[in-house]
Amino acid sequence: MTQTFINAPAPTTMRPPAPPRRWTKPRIIGNGLVALWAALILGLVFYLYTAWDPEVIGKYAPSYWAGLKTTIGLVTASIILGAILSVPVVLGRLSKNRIIASIAYGYVYFFRGTPLIAQVFLIYYGLGSFKPFLEAIGLWVFLREAWYCALLAFSLNTAAYQAEILRGAIRSVPLGQWEGAASLGVSKFVTFRKVILPQALIVALRPYGNEVILMIKGSAIVALITVYDLMGYTRLAYSRTFDFQAYLWAAIIYLILVEILRHVWDWMERRITRHLIR
Repeated sequence: MTQTFINAPAPTTMRPPAPPRRWTKPRIIGNGLVALWAALILGLVFYLYTAWDPEVIGKYAPSYWAGLKTTIGLVTASIILGAILSVPVVLGRLSKNRIIASIAYGYVYFFRGTPLIAQVFLIYYGLGSFKPFLEAIGLWVFLREAWYCALLAFSLNTAAYQAEILRGAIRSVPLGQWEGAASLGVSKFVTFRKVILPQALIVALRPYGNEVILMIKGSAIVALITVYDLMGYTRLAYSRTFDFQAYLWAAIIYLILVEILRHVWDWMERRITRHLIR
């Protein structure tokens, strides 16, 4: 009898039924907005289907591809140059010398506080006023080209943002890391390079991804200074066809590019922080 009692299955506990979800006002509004977005997407797909013109697509698709390569190349080069330039800016912002810190702060304040399009115009149109001087020092060969002016403006702009991202990430690392390395006799340079910087980059990874995405979307303004990127060829296609779907396809390409970058950044974040997952 005792053995039978021990081997008897445990009684199952019946969970109470889930309470019915009522159609409250926020739920009705939420479902209505979702339905509206779905209708807009379906309408967009239907419009692109009905307005599909194989002749126009075949004529301007290679131009879109060339513009996309220009956009990717410009943004990639700007991000790399900006990352290199942001390092001395960060060191200046962290410096205890008030003059150096003030210069670095002024640089960051100007490029973060003014519109990117204004910076592009200042470099593209403003540097032309110094043509004799630029010719004398050999820089006019580069700065007379709109692409190099855009590259310079983008690099200076993103360097300011990347400097603040990196500075905040460095500040987030506990001071005990510096003190522990100093107690072991490790120099500040080695501590920064092998202890502080790797931890700071993990913190800064997500903001860096946001900055890259913003640069991709902001790069469309270079079409205003005759750089034929994706938006530049889009404007050209629209001026010749007066077909609104030229801008719709450009928006879709930008959206796909951003989504690819977002998934790549998510993969990088999971890869780098896999040792933090418990």
